[in-house]
Amino acid sequence: MIRNATIDDANQLLEIYAYYVKNTAISFEYDVPSLEEFRTRIDSTLKKYPYLVLEEDGMIQGYAYAGAFIERAAYGHSCEVSIYVDHNAKRHGYGRRLYEAL
Repeated sequence: MIRNATIDDANQLLEIYAYYVKNTAISFEYDVPSLEEFRTRIDSTLKKYPYLVLEEDGMIQGYAYAGAFIERAAYGHSCEVSIYVDHNAKRHGYGRRLYEAL
């Protein structure tokens, strides 16, 4: 099931994201953000862009969101997309389903 994210999802989403910050270069962040910072990011994104979670059997397996590509008027209709899937839940097509839903 794919649904809109809420701030209440922040803890589970941060757990997924933290793996990528600590173990890969994918996120371009060196430190895992605090739970409060992550909640703020979700809330800020939801004001203008979609933020989706994918659940299976009641557990969040991944999430995706869109955001501003570049903060200039000429890019007003462009956005960048981020998708993170639980590192234990790869190869189930979750990323593709999230991308299609966005």
